[in-house]
Amino acid sequence: MFDSGLIVQSAVSAFNNAALVAPAFFWWALLMVPLYVLVYYCGDAFLQRIGWTKQNMLSRTSMTCVVMALAWLVLFGGNYAVLRDGVTILPGLIAGIVFVASMFIAAGTRDVKWPSWRSASRGQRLGMIGAWGAVILMLGLSDMHTWWGPLVQIGAWGAGWLCGRVLVRREMRPVPWTVLVMFTITVAMLMQPEFFRFGQLGTLTPMHMVFLILMAMAVAATLALRNVRPRGRIRHAAYVKLKWLGRFVALLCVALFMLTESVPVFLGMTAVFFAMFALAVWHAESIDPDMDGRAFALSIGVFGILTVMPVLTALAILYWTVLPGKSGVGRRMCGLL
Repeated sequence: MFDSGLIVQSAVSAFNNAALVAPAFFWWALLMVPLYVLVYYCGDAFLQRIGWTKQNMLSRTSMTCVVMALAWLVLFGGNYAVLRDGVTILPGLIAGIVFVASMFIAAGTRDVKWPSWRSASRGQRLGMIGAWGAVILMLGLSDMHTWWGPLVQIGAWGAGWLCGRVLVRREMRPVPWTVLVMFTITVAMLMQPEFFRFGQLGTLTPMHMVFLILMAMAVAATLALRNVRPRGRIRHAAYVKLKWLGRFVALLCVALFMLTESVPVFLGMTAVFFAMFALAVWHAESIDPDMDGRAFALSIGVFGILTVMPVLTALAILYWTVLPGKSGVGRRMCGLL
């Protein structure tokens, strides 16, 4: 009864059973609801305290989101006992996310005055060595299932930082790159849920599915509202038929995704959502100028719930509150469907 092997097996079995039936991320989000209410009503005072304004809110929100997402990716993953060696592309995908995130951070902090090595004191130099050493150590420890794992992670971070500092001359647009990082991490979580403690053995609950679908819709809406311009080109009769066809295809994709939990189906479902939103925007004579910002805030909020990072959801609420035109936003956004 006290054999160490039996104890470990019992613990693993308990973890598996809990992960199968308990969407922990949802319960964490539910417990954070009082905090979100406080952020919504008292967020202006907090923004004034930290010096964030309507002019810099987008850039700072995007930068904070990417930094938090990168830290979560490095620190939170790593269930190598269930990593499917030989058939998974997850290590390469994670390295790609690290590269993109570090490039965005390096390009966005180019104007920040970092301490100079020559003019720094001995204590400052030791602090710089310790900070960079801690970053490299965390990156190396985030992928220890093979001997080349730490080299890939550290190399991806270094290459991204170098590209952001040297090769990227213009400022990287915050919304597309932030959406890319969040959506790619979501795909990685769906690819191997057990790696990120999101679910065990690829089995997800209906609550997992609902929030993944919401994430796909928010990302698709953000991209469509920012890249498609209203033209009013489609006749109303043809638009109604196309709209119902899109709804039918979207429902089929949702049902297929619920049954299969497949990454290709998830990507196809996101593409269908994008086509629906793009069609609605293209048909409209005009849309609210703040609609894309609200879709972006929704994508950050849902991503914060999926990754159990209440800071991001609170940040999305703060960004939502500074946008103009608060009345009837939900009704107008639902009208795009």
